Amino acid sequence: MSATAGDPTLLDVLTLEEVDRDLYRSTLVFPDPLPLYGGQVAAQALLAAGRTVAPDRLAHSLHGYFLRSGDAARPTVFRVDRDRDGGSFSARRVVAVQGGEVVLSMSASFQAPTAGPDVQVAAAPAAEDPAECAPFTLPRLFTMEGRTPSQPWQAAHMPTRFWSRSTVALPDDPLVHACALAYLSDIGTGLSALPEDEAAPGPTLDHAVWFHRPARLDAWVLMDLVPHTVSGGRGWYTGSVTTRDGVLAASLTQETLFRPGRNPFRPGR
Repeated sequence: MSATAGDPTLLDVLTLEEVDRDLYRSTLVFPDPLPLYGGQVAAQALLAAGRTVAPDRLAHSLHGYFLRSGDAARPTVFRVDRDRDGGSFSARRVVAVQGGEVVLSMSASFQAPTAGPDVQVAAAPAAEDPAECAPFTLPRLFTMEGRTPSQPWQAAHMPTRFWSRSTVALPDDPLVHACALAYLSDIGTGLSALPEDEAAPGPTLDHAVWFHRPARLDAWVLMDLVPHTVSGGRGWYTGSVTTRDGVLAASLTQETLFRPGRNPFRPGR
């Protein structure tokens, strides 16, 4: 989303007001004809959860269910439950509420620094350097720019492989960068590689991210989304997020509605 002076930034998205212990409220509101972007509420839920754990414990996974459409023009309240703080892991549950109704429920887990092997089995997906790629406008994202390398699915109606980074500098806080990755992770869909003549991907049902290694989101990362199956009115795909030097930062998976008709949530429709 292009920005001009006074427009919201990613840092505005990642700003929460602490209302009480384990209770937070978003501060960014803006008019939007579409329902609240899922990546925004997921990123803010992860931020709320991360505010309740020790600073050295890094996010390693989130699992969220999108239960209702939200409204970008009103604040979202996040309630955090501290399920457990163990010797190495902290488990949290978060509900995001608007108008007294839950729009997202999420489980998140955080881990203390742990020594051990570091193995990446598969190489990063093939992609030209972002400096060589055409600009790509990432819809609905504040101050995030995109570039499109060669596409693995030539018939896809929107890119399934693309570079992205924040155009505003982010602080040296691993939680902020994990939340920025969560914000990015819900954009696009691997199901765009499938034919649209009879059905199209719609709203997200559930979403999960595993954070393998820290990555700065004000540097280029490559998103690669891969479709796997459609059944029962639902479509499922997986994805990866790798750094510019080929390090696997995160993996994700998502299931969306996949029903006859055009996707009413796609911009321009």
